[in-house]
Amino acid sequence: MRIERNRTPHLNYTMEVTYMATRKAAVKSEVKSKEISTTKIQFEFPAPDAQKVFLGGDFNNWDTLANPMKKDKKGIWKVTVNLKPGRYEYRFFVDGKWENDPSCTECVPNEFGSMNCIRIVE
Repeated sequence: MRIERNRTPHLNYTMEVTYMATRKAAVKSEVKSKEISTTKIQFEFPAPDAQKVFLGGDFNNWDTLANPMKKDKKGIWKVTVNLKPGRYEYRFFVDGKWENDPSCTECVPNEFGSMNCIRIVE
């Protein structure tokens, strides 16, 4: 009987640990599947004579250095950003000056008396 009591708690403990580990993995997988995925969104700005262009917006706390853009052979500056579905305000920081996206069709006033561009990610 004594041997039985020593084995049973150990067996129960092993089964409980295995169950907890399996449940934790299942919960983690379930949470991961419910996470909202991001989409790669490309921003472009035509400025063949510009020296430096950055993308700033509410998705990067308007950090003018967070998203540097690269110029292609045609003078189009481009950057790709991973964004979750939502509505985003943004502008381009071109050689130290804020500029709007000429291809943007929707803008809203900002607190500085100018306009911010809107990008909707679905």
